Amino acid sequence: MTITEAQVLDALGNVDDPDLNKDLVTLNMIKDVEISGKEVKFTVVLTTPACPMKDMIKKACENAIIHYVDKEATPVVNMTANVTASSQEGEEKLEGVRNIIAVASGKGGVGKSTVAANLAVGLSMQGAKVGLVDADIYGPSMPIMFDVVEAKPRTRQVNGESKMGPIESHGIKLLSIGFFADPSQAIPWRGPMASKALRQLFFDADWGELDYMIIDLPPGTGDIHLTLVSAVPLSAAVIVTTPQAVALADAEKGVNMFKMPQINVPVLGIIENMSYFIPEELPDNKYHIFGEDGGKNLAEKIGVPLLAQIPIVQSIREAGDVGRPAALQKNTPVGMAFREMAQSVAQQMAIMNAKGVEEVGS
Repeated sequence: MTITEAQVLDALGNVDDPDLNKDLVTLNMIKDVEISGKEVKFTVVLTTPACPMKDMIKKACENAIIHYVDKEATPVVNMTANVTASSQEGEEKLEGVRNIIAVASGKGGVGKSTVAANLAVGLSMQGAKVGLVDADIYGPSMPIMFDVVEAKPRTRQVNGESKMGPIESHGIKLLSIGFFADPSQAIPWRGPMASKALRQLFFDADWGELDYMIIDLPPGTGDIHLTLVSAVPLSAAVIVTTPQAVALADAEKGVNMFKMPQINVPVLGIIENMSYFIPEELPDNKYHIFGEDGGKNLAEKIGVPLLAQIPIVQSIREAGDVGRPAALQKNTPVGMAFREMAQSVAQQMAIMNAKGVEEVGS
């Protein structure tokens, strides 16, 4: 029996993308079908390289070929990705940047910058092109977290214009307010001054092609945040909190800030940091130092996903202090937790983009 491309596509029409709730053929995710005897080669183009369902989708495709086409067939599935882009609202757009995600918190001290750094690295480790803007004007920490404290961006000519070249570290393109200020001096930023400086990080820089741009915002929800957020065409935001009540109250204010009509940025979900502590010498013991499931309860209350629960681990702090974010650790529970967090963020971003396309087409 000769296997045909039509049979292959019919078979793969039985495999759904579990996030988008449609089959791979309808979603136009099957490419480059090649048939040689019993060998069936094809490519599955996912919406993000950080897709947490990648292995499951690949296995389902293999099973579909064997079950629906020929039990003696040898499916060869190439998994790749073409990151979907969000629509950038506002007057100015960042060409070549597909998704711009703000990492915010209602208050300081919840590990927002640590989460932003590890989110960027986690996405990059799974094959995405990632940029990171350290817009925390009160305490820019990315130069330390990426071991580039002494680095200074150089200007380069791009289409006849002078542009800043982001610093590259651990696969991330990085620009920080901290590169342009004496780290020992406090700068009394006012709204217009902060807005101008932030705009330069985005619009006067040569970012190139990026799948995700992560922005580490200052903590809080004051006037300066409205200024900063309105200066950039954000795709979405994630909110970082710890489980305790005082942090949750401020995190909810952060969510409400993004819902304000003049901002109107969707919140992808909640990341609960410092969720629990497990002593190294007592790995079966879990201590909820700041309370239990506060972030989960907040996510349910406001109707968004809980994207991750990150434990309190000394190595996270140590990794940040030496400029090697913990997500780089390939074989540790902490590294795995941050990479799974990145997958969850990418997953929700892809779902949101797909819904946006459906709304435009309807």
